[in-house]
This record gives sequence, structure tokens and C-alpha cells, in this order.
Amino acid sequence: MAQHNEIGKRGEELAVELLKKKGLKILETNWHMGHLEVDIIAANKQEIIFVEVKTRTSLIGGAPEEAVDYLKKQRIVAAANAYKKHTRDSRNVRFDVVGILLNSANEAEQINHYEYAFQPPGHFIHRNSFDPTWHWHHRRR
Repeated sequence: MAQHNEIGKRGEELAVELLKKKGLKILETNWHMGHLEVDIIAANKQEIIFVEVKTRTSLIGGAPEEAVDYLKKQRIVAAANAYKKHTRDSRNVRFDVVGILLNSANEAEQINHYEYAFQPPGHFIHRNSFDPTWHWHHRRR
């Protein structure tokens, strides 16, 4: 396995541990549907939480969580949409980011968990946004 893959896998393991300590139930890790992917899908009683994990071994180039750019957010939202349609889960959606800085021993030097890290654009915020009939009635004109 390539070193960057090992670093990412270690970061996701640490993120799962953190989320469990916070009382969240882990539903999926590395969930895929086609080209869409989410690192961690967790839940509490009210929400499904889609978590993007960014892990780095140095701050050169910025903090790990700064790598979650506009395009990455769009992909996470698209994956959340696909997951909601696939599972028909009616809970509200939340998007979190976990940034992890590892030391040379692959142990966490710093972990930042940003709850509600971003909101999806416009029409995705509505609780019915994952219902296909809602999209039909609320599409752009």
C-alpha cells in the first residue's frame, strides 16, 4: 500500500475512534456508489452525519481540513444525496470535517473535528431535498 494511502487509512481509524467517543454510531466507512465516496457516515438520533477526513504529516500547504474545497464539498453532497435515496433514511443531514495531523510514529499530534463544517448549497438544505418528488417540484426554471 502506498504511504499516502496508509496515512489516510490511519486518519480514518482515528476519526472513527473520535466519533465513537462522542457517542455517534458509525454506519459506514469508505462508502461508495459509482464514483461517489464518503469517508465516514455516522448517526445520532436526529441526524445522519457525512464526515470527510483529511490527514497530513505536516502543515506544509496548510492545515489538513483546508483541503476540503468547493469541488470536494459538492462531491460529498452528491454522495449524501445518493446515500439518502439508497437508504431512504428520513433523518436530517449534517456535514462534518475531521482534520488530523500525524507525527512520525503515525500517532495523532492534532485532531480537529468541525461539526456542521459546511452547508450544502440552496435547495439541498431542505429536509425533503432527498425526496425525488421534491426535486421535481423545486427545480430551477
